[in-house]
Amino acid sequence: MRLSTARDRDDERAVEVIHAALDAGATLLDSADAYCHDDADVGHNERLIARALTTWPGDRSSVTVATKGGVRRPKGAWVNDGRAKHLRDACDASRRALGVDTIDLYQLHAPDPRTPFETSVRALAGLQRDGKVRAIGLCNVTVGQIESARAITEVASVQVSLSVLDDEHLRNGVAEYCRDHGIRLVAYRPLGGDRATRLARDPVLAAVAAKHDATAHEVALAWLMSFDADVVPIPGATQLATARSIARVRTLALDGDDRAALDERVSGRLLRTPRARRRPSDTADGDVVLVMGMPGAGKTTIAEDLERAGYDRLNRDALGGSLADLIPRLDASLAAGRQRVVLDNTYPTRSARNEVIECAWQHGVPARCIWVATSLGDAQINAIARMIDAHGSLPTPEAIRERGKHDPRYLLPDAQFRFERSVEQPVMDEGYRALDVHPFTRRASSGGATALFLDFDDVVAIGGADVEVIEGRRETLDRYRGDGWLLFAHAWRPQIARGEMQREDVDRQSSRARDLLRFDIDVACCPHDAGPPVCWCRKPLPGLALEFGIRRRVALPASIVVGRSPMDRVMAERLGTPYRDTESFWRE
Repeated sequence: MRLSTARDRDDERAVEVIHAALDAGATLLDSADAYCHDDADVGHNERLIARALTTWPGDRSSVTVATKGGVRRPKGAWVNDGRAKHLRDACDASRRALGVDTIDLYQLHAPDPRTPFETSVRALAGLQRDGKVRAIGLCNVTVGQIESARAITEVASVQVSLSVLDDEHLRNGVAEYCRDHGIRLVAYRPLGGDRATRLARDPVLAAVAAKHDATAHEVALAWLMSFDADVVPIPGATQLATARSIARVRTLALDGDDRAALDERVSGRLLRTPRARRRPSDTADGDVVLVMGMPGAGKTTIAEDLERAGYDRLNRDALGGSLADLIPRLDASLAAGRQRVVLDNTYPTRSARNEVIECAWQHGVPARCIWVATSLGDAQINAIARMIDAHGSLPTPEAIRERGKHDPRYLLPDAQFRFERSVEQPVMDEGYRALDVHPFTRRASSGGATALFLDFDDVVAIGGADVEVIEGRRETLDRYRGDGWLLFAHAWRPQIARGEMQREDVDRQSSRARDLLRFDIDVACCPHDAGPPVCWCRKPLPGLALEFGIRRRVALPASIVVGRSPMDRVMAERLGTPYRDTESFWRE
């Protein structure tokens, strides 16, 4: 990649580096159409490889050329694009750049969150059927995505980051899955990328390197190639000396002691030792329980029940630090013979959960998972209600940030959105003795009052300092009020965040509206600007409406949300409140 993305690139030197790697025994050249400076330079790396192969005197048939599609480079940015049309066009352009009719290995560069993953995979399968590619590969994928792809087509390779400094794809099951299903694992950043300078300072690598009269970098690559699985590191040499060192790596034979020391350093046992030999019997004594789910899902209640039943509880929010910091505590508890432990944190990824599972297994203790299956809407309601209980009112974003440093009940909406984007739902093949799914149960409304939830700007018209009730609104609201309904209006005023108006201006508008209506209406204001949500009070987030409902003891399922936008409808769904469209409501 860097032969084409570096600003000071030199095509002549790049061809020499590729020749040196091939002379040293490299048999895989990995490229991408996006290895270039920008969208006007697409295919530069592929053209370099084509030129290098054309001018290399060796056996071209011994070399596999892999390239990738699915990323664009507008103005130098990296933008995922997994649309079928883009992949078809990109493949044709790569064939031209490489000077071949059929590409040896064509890989999806990265999943595109805006395109269904299966759509991208089907496009690659179509290219294979058309004879444009021999084999299909995936990059930067999870176990679930590999399985989804294999339901559509054969997957020849999976490319992920892997090194002695990066065990993410050992922990998340991708490497083990590829080994068990005969899929080649292509390890990019095999020297740790930007952290490569740390290799020479690592005492374990240094000791093995000294024993073999090699460099730490050579040992790191040889370790990746020492597994029974088909692991191929792609070190991305940019200098002749490092390209030539491939020959040394290919002949560097690590013995059992070397492999054991390095495996211990970087969780190599996850790929070296079959799971059946790592996993305790499901009938073994003890039980390490992971209670996982979205923030605000109700994990604490379950964990506290287990704690009362005699489990040791390890919780990052209570103990401080990171999820990784809990592993030594778990290890110490199990070593001391306390073999019933519960951990209640989000654990959104397989890799985070794997550290807990493997720690338990090393002590001969099975692991169990309780997955609190909660919709985003239910988790939002639960989180908001919990903060209102703790705070006495809906806290501001500033208060949440400050209180959240010490109280896990305080969280901003982005915590739940991040979880939703990153979560890999737990599955039995991660190694659990049991996986229990607990559906979330929303607590019932505590009151019997009914309320209309309105938009303030749908009740009054505001022009400058003037406030005027929209024709017909007073009469309709008065009928509901006469039947005992409470009235709530939501006012979004991003002008406050922009400095264009003051909170006092909204208070004056609200007071004037009540005077004109001649009855009470509760008006609550969200002063935050557009963009990613930083508060719980901007629609469709239901913070202000829920605060009103709790304070006035409103029966939400018996109330009505009146609105005109998708945000109003979503807010109604999350509140569990019936929705009425503005036009039909005011005509009644």
